[in-house]
Amino acid sequence: MKGTERLRVFENKVLRKIFGAKRDEVTGEWRNLHNAELHAMYYSPNIMTNIKSRRSKWAGHVARIGESRNAYRVLVGRPEGKRPLGRPRPRCEENIKMDLRAVGYDGRDWTNLAQDRD
Repeated sequence: MKGTERLRVFENKVLRKIFGAKRDEVTGEWRNLHNAELHAMYYSPNIMTNIKSRRSKWAGHVARIGESRNAYRVLVGRPEGKRPLGRPRPRCEENIKMDLRAVGYDGRDWTNLAQDRD
């Protein structure tokens, strides 16, 4: 199971704990809420939308503070040393570019885009 699916499953589990069970009108028995019923009761975007939005806000802030700060080095830097076997994990900058591609921006030079806060 991917990380995004795990987060959605966790979010649904927490919402089920918060809202509890529901009594069925026809049979009168208690039952757990379906995902559609949970999301109809909870009017917030899903957890992945929230994470992507906050990540892009943080990246914009870090891009504006300048290249001399450590947070900027973490955002665009390349790790040193040996990497573990297998496919490399996406870096912070690659995650930001994927988020921007999802909303329709090609993500070539997102740091210049971040300089304009609006």
